Amino acid sequence: MSQIRPHHRFFYSAGSLGVAVSYQAFSTYIQFLYIDIIGVRAAWIGVVWAIYGLWNSVNDPLAGYLSDRTRTRWGRRVPWIAGSLLPLLVTFLLLWLPFGDVDWSEMGLLFYFLLIVLLFDLFWTIFVMNWASLFPEVATTEGQRTNVSAMRAAFSLLGLLVGVALPPLLAGADWSGRGNMAFLLTAVTTVSLVLGLLGSKERPEFAAEPSPPFIESLRLTLRNRNFLYFLGANLMIQYVFLGLAASIPFYAKYVLQIQGPTTVGGMTLDTEMQNSLLLAAAFLIALPAMLPWWLLARRFGAWRSLRMVSLLGAAVALYFFFPTTFVGGIIGTTIFGITLAGLLMLTDPLIADITDEDEVQNGARREGMFFGINGLFIRFAFVIQGILTAVIFTLTGYVSSSPDVLYPQQPDAALFGMRLLTGGATAIALVLAFLFLGGYKLHGARADQVRAEARALQARKMEQLADGD
Repeated sequence: MSQIRPHHRFFYSAGSLGVAVSYQAFSTYIQFLYIDIIGVRAAWIGVVWAIYGLWNSVNDPLAGYLSDRTRTRWGRRVPWIAGSLLPLLVTFLLLWLPFGDVDWSEMGLLFYFLLIVLLFDLFWTIFVMNWASLFPEVATTEGQRTNVSAMRAAFSLLGLLVGVALPPLLAGADWSGRGNMAFLLTAVTTVSLVLGLLGSKERPEFAAEPSPPFIESLRLTLRNRNFLYFLGANLMIQYVFLGLAASIPFYAKYVLQIQGPTTVGGMTLDTEMQNSLLLAAAFLIALPAMLPWWLLARRFGAWRSLRMVSLLGAAVALYFFFPTTFVGGIIGTTIFGITLAGLLMLTDPLIADITDEDEVQNGARREGMFFGINGLFIRFAFVIQGILTAVIFTLTGYVSSSPDVLYPQQPDAALFGMRLLTGGATAIALVLAFLFLGGYKLHGARADQVRAEARALQARKMEQLADGD
């Protein structure tokens, strides 16, 4: 069987930083920028997210299927990863830079936003889906998968820190510096994704058997009960990442009243620093918190550990109903960071085991289809978050800021809506994730058996390839 060297796994994992920077900066700030700073109505942005959801229902599974069926001298996944890299970076940059001195109408901004969002998502999907599909190939044993998952989570946390905590400092309170912010985030993303490409190595035995036609492949994927339960749980977990990150800027500005300098422990912090610290606290505490979750996963398995962290996170999220100051808010984000580490690192081993089980049952490796359908479902987390925000803000009377009124007075109903989005929706999502995981049966002795059978099957395929040469 072909070997993947440790430095390849490290480079592969480093791609997580760019993936996190690009998508988390997008999911956290793009809605806030267009609604609160630019002034596009929340209802119109909700329409964009609805179209975005329909778009993903096509491009995610199709990209996965085409990847599974690709056969080139460079492999199945690597050509797609390399080909989508440059357009991904260009469209990410253009998300932030349509404004300048151009006198855009609201409809002009809306259609520009829709076009760039769809293009960015297309190239991001092709790159990330193919890169993520290599995870079961780069790491084949439970130990390797736990270790690579931990490295990916560590790089993801660094990416979250860069993509979520730095923009307020770089862009400023009025977002006039968003150009410099966009170029810096794009540069960081470029370096990371190039490393991820360099670490993307394929095993020939994984491509030995052709994937079935699209309809049959889709049918096999959607009748896999473990995968369906995993999808439900992962959708809820991804909603937590996106929903909490997107609601925090509103929550900080209006609920915590971060609207000017404040003094904490003798230090005076300006508005941008408070916003950055509020978000950075979760990621900074999550880095050391990865160690106990890694140890728990090694001891009890990823499935049991993920159920534990889901319940813990739900309990912590309810705290966000109560703070009214910066200090109270940073206490909440710091505590939630402990659960963030576990949520980030414990899903990948589950879907890797699912692809092993599918190979044992059906003969061919179809990571592309599984990761493509998974990508489709986790994108619906963004759609749910966007539409939920639009509905709650519309119903509660949220007031957008303007160049003349940067901090408008919000009605009490709107403030409650922000608390509901930050704490209540997060808690409900994590309880649902716990319940979905209860239906996932591929763990413990069953998962050990499947991995052993998959390795034996791959060894036979490698022997057949060698005989064919």
